[in-house]
Amino acid sequence: MKIYIINGPNLNLLGTREPEIYGKKNLSDINDEILQKCESLGCECEFFQSNHEGEMIDKLHEAGGKAIGVILNAGAFTHYSYAIRDAVSAIQIPVIELHISNIYAREEFRHKSVISEVCRGAICGFGTEGYSLAAEYLIKSSK
Repeated sequence: MKIYIINGPNLNLLGTREPEIYGKKNLSDINDEILQKCESLGCECEFFQSNHEGEMIDKLHEAGGKAIGVILNAGAFTHYSYAIRDAVSAIQIPVIELHISNIYAREEFRHKSVISEVCRGAICGFGTEGYSLAAEYLIKSSK
């Protein structure tokens, strides 16, 4: 079993980018926590971060043939990337949309997600713990 964790634009700056919103953990720290959670549940992880839409789409396509599911934090692409939406829709595995912050408690433009309709579910506002919650769901639902 394998889960892909795909993070989008600016998430490489976690820990330093607006820590009052996103926390002080960097992406490596978060990935270590997810890895520990997945290993404890008997699952492998593949981590990917890109600031480029096409690279994220390529990784979603790859995951469709190799993974039990995807945790997708598409960052700002969440709000306008129909190409990422179509990639999520095209793969035959569950995708969990994830946001560290509560997008509904922020600026109005963040309230709309164009990818939610094609995702299995969405988690937002639980900080980095949301990744572990999503991983646990994907692993348990695949059995």
